[in-house]
Amino acid sequence: MPTPLLICDDSLVARKQMLRTLPSDWDVRVSFACDGEECLRALEQGQGDILLLDLNMPVLDGYGVLEAIRSRDLPTLVIVVSGDIQPEAEQRVLGLGAMTMIRKPTEPAALQRVLKEFGLYTPSEHSEPVLETEQPLPTTTWRDVLQEQSNIAMGQAGDLLARLLGVFVELSVPRVSMLAASELTMALSAGSSHNKWSGVCQGFIGGGLAGEALLLFTDSSIDDMAHLLGYAEDDATKRDLEVLMDLSGIIAGAFLKGLGEQLDLSPRITAPVVLGTHVTMDDMINHNSHFWEQMLTIEVSFAVEGRNILGNLLLLLTEDSIPRLQETLDYLRPDPEDSPS
Repeated sequence: MPTPLLICDDSLVARKQMLRTLPSDWDVRVSFACDGEECLRALEQGQGDILLLDLNMPVLDGYGVLEAIRSRDLPTLVIVVSGDIQPEAEQRVLGLGAMTMIRKPTEPAALQRVLKEFGLYTPSEHSEPVLETEQPLPTTTWRDVLQEQSNIAMGQAGDLLARLLGVFVELSVPRVSMLAASELTMALSAGSSHNKWSGVCQGFIGGGLAGEALLLFTDSSIDDMAHLLGYAEDDATKRDLEVLMDLSGIIAGAFLKGLGEQLDLSPRITAPVVLGTHVTMDDMINHNSHFWEQMLTIEVSFAVEGRNILGNLLLLLTEDSIPRLQETLDYLRPDPEDSPS
């Protein structure tokens, strides 16, 4: 009888990629969950003797799933598969009972090595396909691919920030949408109770893509971040500008590098420009709205655990960039047999 295997990830692309990474001669029956609560229900129904678990998910994240598995004494062996590659993330999941943690995107050889190490898989002499799936997955779109690539790129940026500052960075699930400048302002303002913000942007161009990367921080974040970076407090205005410039290079720079590597592009990145300090979100966005009209927006919020630091990273791609980006992402979809959508 096949062993029940559960793949839990909010990203449809990640679920499909993980399915394609599994050995075809592994005698398992695969089910899927797209958030932590759905995952726990499936485990309680016996659908996951083995669980491949993502960390950053809506509703209930992977840490919450691991805590629930421990408290409910659910019989499952957990391998965490995540784009969040901070050293602290790995320490936490192992402390919560996971067998190991592997990074996205996962290579088949890397997964097989882990499965063999823990005695979960032995290659068949004849390598005949026996892997089964409980239910088919829907077709992915280029936006699905972009969201998953953004998740991986932000995991790399968060890891760099965490290592430099010796902190743990909490990351959200990226949001991909088409917005006008006015809609962007409303979306950002509605998602936060903070009145004053500071921000910096960097332009990028190359490979048919062009746009701006915006890094926004709440007012209270700047003081804490300056302290972590070791800045003196004798000139607050100069200090705030230097903090914004440095963080743009760390966070936006790492994100653009990670996304470019996945797209096989190396866009040229311009020097950072301060959008404003200690101003409202309306002032910051509206005063610069001539740069952005209708645009493709990638938004990721992040926070530093134990610190009053909250930020947003936004990637704004021009409307002219979308056809070239869509063409590239359609090629990278994990189900190329389906027609592009």
